[in-house]
Amino acid sequence: MARKPNYEFERRERDRQRAEKKAARMAAKKDAKSLKDGPSDQPETSQPESSEPADQADS
Repeated sequence: MARKPNYEFERRERDRQRAEKKAARMAAKKDAKSLKDGPSDQPETSQPESSEPADQADS
């Protein structure tokens, strides 16, 4: 015997699956972009990391 169709439920399930798939794709794109652009986002420091003044280091 055939079941009674539940169009609203089926449509909600399709929409939910599409939303999950879209979120997964967006997350993958975001991760890929952060890996590609990761090092350039951080400012480079040209100062030495030593906290001692240069003239006192020789003593």
